[in-house]
Amino acid sequence: MHITQIRHQLKAVPIFKELSSEELDPIVEIAQPRFFKHKMYAFMQGDTLDRVFFIHSGKVKIYKTDSSGREQIVSVLDAGEMFPHAGFFRKGQYPAHAEMMEDTQMIVVPISKFEEILVAYPELSIKLFRVLGEKIIDLQARLEEQILHNTYEQIIMMLLRLCKTNGERKEDGFKLTTHFTNREFANMIGTSRETVSRTINYLKKKEYLSVDADGCYLINHEKLHQELF
Repeated sequence: MHITQIRHQLKAVPIFKELSSEELDPIVEIAQPRFFKHKMYAFMQGDTLDRVFFIHSGKVKIYKTDSSGREQIVSVLDAGEMFPHAGFFRKGQYPAHAEMMEDTQMIVVPISKFEEILVAYPELSIKLFRVLGEKIIDLQARLEEQILHNTYEQIIMMLLRLCKTNGERKEDGFKLTTHFTNREFANMIGTSRETVSRTINYLKKKEYLSVDADGCYLINHEKLHQELF
């Protein structure tokens, strides 16, 4: 890939957006464009943690597995996002799997070299810490959901969260731009597929959500939100 294309892709990443060409140059030099086909892995849980990824196009599922092979989805990432956030300023192993949900184009950067750039450009470090702070707040909110709410409420909160992270605004609500199965929904909050299926069918009957011709969920955000109160 031409350097100009790499620069263009990096500029699409929020934390790099406001950098000048001179500030972006050191990152362009160490950036490696990579194309991953659907179902390929960027890394597996337990692999040596040595690279950070920036998504230019496509979607990536981040999930953990326990000793019995049970899957827990951490997040589904879209274009412009970076991962793993746990990769900076620590050594060790990748804490989860990163699987492509569709063909995906990414920029890959060695962590050791990127950390040197972060030290040289404090304003970039500040932007990165803001992103990390948002992730921490999101994880705290999810933990509170599991502690303070029943499964029905957790499913509604999950759908509302996905409207923001994996949805686009429509006239009467949101459309989830990522195709999720009931199994994947269940793996996000640690419940059974059957429970999610029953809840989804119930919400469809109440006309809080529906499915369009492409199989994408259409969610009435306002009605779902009211269901919690």
